Amino acid sequence: MTDARITLDTNKRGGRPCIRNLRISVYDVLDMMAEGMSESEIIEDFPELETADIRACLAFAASREHNLYTLAVSEAD
Repeated sequence: MTDARITLDTNKRGGRPCIRNLRISVYDVLDMMAEGMSESEIIEDFPELETADIRACLAFAASREHNLYTLAVSEAD
């Protein structure tokens, strides 16, 4: 995992990566940001989140994207 803040539990949110065992998924946070919400707006709506949680979601997504690219390149060889 990119960060210990991102957790996987098959009993929560269908096994999607979540933040610190909360019921808030990485996808939820990324979707809110894609809709134009700022970090402070997300934290205002979900006070149990911290700035570091949002940054961990971004790092998780970046790592996943990198891994997909690396896999595609290695399969092309």
